Amino acid sequence: MTPELKERIDNLVKANKILVFMKGTKLMPQCGFSNNVVQILNTLGVPFETVNVLDDQEIRQGIKEYSNWPTIPQVYIDGKFVGGSDILIDMYQKGELQQTVTIALAS
Repeated sequence: MTPELKERIDNLVKANKILVFMKGTKLMPQCGFSNNVVQILNTLGVPFETVNVLDDQEIRQGIKEYSNWPTIPQVYIDGKFVGGSDILIDMYQKGELQQTVTIALAS
């Protein structure tokens, strides 16, 4: 990954309390896993931003290196990589996601 791409991703992650790198947008998810993440975050009623990796091949590949995670979607909360769809579902079901999001938005 180029230093420029890393800086670009860093800036996106730092500029948004909750950020999802996904296929599609929050209004039009383009895969089931991305849709799962959007639905969970919508259920929590929290503000979040998305980056459509289908619009930017450099980001699509770079985000996998950045997080050392091979799949998309990827969720970042308060600048930290949380995981993908399965991890978010698990955290939501255990009540951990609500707590994590509340702490992040309060800081």
